[in-house]
Parts: sequence; structure tokens; C-alpha cells
Amino acid sequence: MKIRVDIDETICSYEEDIALDGKKCYDKAIPNHINIAKINNLYDGGHEIIYWTARGSRSGLDWHEFTENQ
Repeated sequence: MKIRVDIDETICSYEEDIALDGKKCYDKAIPNHINIAKINNLYDGGHEIIYWTARGSRSGLDWHEFTENQ
């Protein structure tokens, strides 16, 4: 099965709605280890995990490389 997983507020969250010029400071993301473990178990069970994000959809900024490295 292919499973799509949103990044922000699913595998990471923020202590508060940190914003800089109207966009979240993605470098302040806090990993959600419980959800990450669940997703890893799905992967280990043979499922394909596809990470999904709307980062940059409003600002027009390209967050691809940053998100890959994160």
C-alpha cells in the first residue's frame, strides 16, 4: 500500500506558531517520535511511504532541499 504522510503537524510540530514574515520557521520543527515510529512500522511492514508537504505553496519559496536535508 502507498501511504502519503504530511510533514508539518504530523511528523513534526512547533512549540508555538513561530512565524517570520508570515511563514513558519521550519528549522524550529520538533520531531513527533510517536508518529515517526508508527510510520517506520508501516514501512517495515512493506508499505511505501510518501512524504507530502505544502511548504512553499503560499510563499512561493522552494523548501525542497531544506526539507530533504531535514
